[in-house]
Amino acid sequence: MIIDLKKFITAERPYWEELAAQIKRSQDDPYRRMSYEQIRRLHYLYQRASADLAKISTFSAERSIRDYLENLVGRAYAMIHATRQTPVRFSPVKWFCNIFPQTLRRHWAALALSVSIFLAGAIFGGAALIADPEAKAILMPFDHLQAEPSERVAGEENASRGKDHLRGVKSSFSARLMTHNTRISIFVLALGMTWGIGTVAVLFSNGVMLGAVAADYIRSGQTAFLFGWLLPHGAIEIPAVLVAGQAGLILAGALIGRKSSEPLSERIRNAGPDVVHLIGGVAVMLIWAGLVEAFFSQYHEPVLPYSIKIAFGVIECILLAGFWMYAGGKISGGSDLWQKGSKRKEALDE
Repeated sequence: MIIDLKKFITAERPYWEELAAQIKRSQDDPYRRMSYEQIRRLHYLYQRASADLAKISTFSAERSIRDYLENLVGRAYAMIHATRQTPVRFSPVKWFCNIFPQTLRRHWAALALSVSIFLAGAIFGGAALIADPEAKAILMPFDHLQAEPSERVAGEENASRGKDHLRGVKSSFSARLMTHNTRISIFVLALGMTWGIGTVAVLFSNGVMLGAVAADYIRSGQTAFLFGWLLPHGAIEIPAVLVAGQAGLILAGALIGRKSSEPLSERIRNAGPDVVHLIGGVAVMLIWAGLVEAFFSQYHEPVLPYSIKIAFGVIECILLAGFWMYAGGKISGGSDLWQKGSKRKEALDE
């Protein structure tokens, strides 16, 4: 075949440069996803460059052009026929609204156990305070809870009538709350490494304290203050702690193994991503809880009627329940270490 080499190179070079630019864009951005038309164009440019290489390979005098085309065609071939999956760009909103609630529902048994342990502690704490009011110092080891509820309520309401007692420090107070609560949640998760014993103990003890506080204030006739004080931030904060307990129990389940035939290292590896998703969701929930506690929960009547604060907390509970139950749609991927047997083993057996 006889061709005018100079004219051929001049005509074809724009296509080579376009192919090289396509390859460079994909290499520079590994998260880049191409449309169907872009893929078709890429394949066309690759085929054209391959044909050009075949045509020019007979011209020994044009070694540099042939080397350039061989490199270009090789890179294009590797890009088109690569077997690795294109990584997905992390989206915080998509993760929180989809992956987090899906992970939470997938491990519903661990969450149910976490809630049960906490409620058992709350029942025990409330019953213990009613049976022995003198045990208050042991059940609620915090100075601001040792006074009579009626005295504390009067002091809080008087503070609300005067100058804003948190003026200028709301942001720092909120940050301290977020940091403290997140640290406690991570601690609850980490105690899963004690085969769940530490996680169970912390969940139960926190339930005991909450139950004792609730019994103390209800017994003193301060029910409205109790719910107005706790519900706005507690509607998110307490569930966050329970999810941290869920993560700790998942970790414990991986250590114990139950009936799973997988080795310990593989069980831990399988549980790791779900544990990270859960504790990440807990951190986001605690950011909201910290903001609400600093900017809303600390203000009482007559500044904020208890009915408004209680209604706000109830709405939060409803929205959180709906989010946990329905956000993210159908559960996909993963396996629940709290389910009987190993799904992977069953699939292999089949």
